[in-house]
Amino acid sequence: MTIEIVHVAVGVIKKNNAIFICKRADEQHQGGLWEFPGGKVEAGESVFVALKRELIEEVGLTIHSSSQLMVIEHDYGDKCVKLDVHVVSNFSGEAHGAEGQPSEWVAISELENYDFPEANAEIIEKIVARYA
Repeated sequence: MTIEIVHVAVGVIKKNNAIFICKRADEQHQGGLWEFPGGKVEAGESVFVALKRELIEEVGLTIHSSSQLMVIEHDYGDKCVKLDVHVVSNFSGEAHGAEGQPSEWVAISELENYDFPEANAEIIEKIVARYA
């Protein structure tokens, strides 16, 4: 049996020395944990286009550009993900949980105090190493 790899565009939304994070709904995969917003890259869609679409839907931001931070493949056992992680600091709008999800700006030095899905540990390490 082949497990599908879900390609996800992930936005590390950065403003000054803070990162915007959201909490996953309890019924979602990895529910109840914090995450960097984003979503599935649809067939024929570029990562930037997917990220732009997802961040408008999820957090009410229009992004103007992004830069790739890293790509991570992770197997949760029940789901495999390929996280295409981009830093977003050029955007307009006011970030909020547009789908009703809890969300907040967190100081980079405080990210390690939040519970994220296992695949996000490398992302946090890289953010702290680069920006803290």
